[in-house]
Amino acid sequence: MLGVGNREDLLAGAKRCLFEKGYTRTSARDIAGAAGTSLAAIGYHFGSKEALLNAALIETSQEWGDELERTLAADTDPDTPWLERFETMWTRVIESFETHREMWATQFRILAEVKELPDGGRPLIEALRLGRRELGSMLRPGDEPVDERQAWIVGSLYQALLTGLLAQWLVDPEHGLTGHDIADALRAILNQAAPGTDADR
Repeated sequence: MLGVGNREDLLAGAKRCLFEKGYTRTSARDIAGAAGTSLAAIGYHFGSKEALLNAALIETSQEWGDELERTLAADTDPDTPWLERFETMWTRVIESFETHREMWATQFRILAEVKELPDGGRPLIEALRLGRRELGSMLRPGDEPVDERQAWIVGSLYQALLTGLLAQWLVDPEHGLTGHDIADALRAILNQAAPGTDADR
């Protein structure tokens, strides 16, 4: 009988294939081999290879979000100037590129494939939209609440920064920006926009 264990094995196998081959190059046979199950199990539990890969993709995105939240969860002194806290947050994110390289590299590979996915990658696009709002809330420098629009636009900017930093790190990690570099760049931008202000406040 095709039981619950097969379903979890299939999800694990599909995620492994996403890591190793990407979405578009993964076949049903690849997944069955990685999962140690039959091809029939894919249809029984998920209906199709695409539905299984979409489920694995969503689960991977959720794991990514959970990991990022854990990365940022360490306490920081609320009295620390906000730009120093901003620097600490991005330092932790960049450090996670090394400790979770496979996960981050897979996320980047999938982004490059999104328009080739079934339905134009709608499940991933929806996950990314949700991720923007979550980033806007998670990476806010202070403890003050943010409204929906602010979370969206700030999260969108952070998502663009995150993707760019990851691209730099994957291609040329020795010359990628650090959290300190990012904070210094922001200080320079703020000081150019309003000379003589204290950007750290």
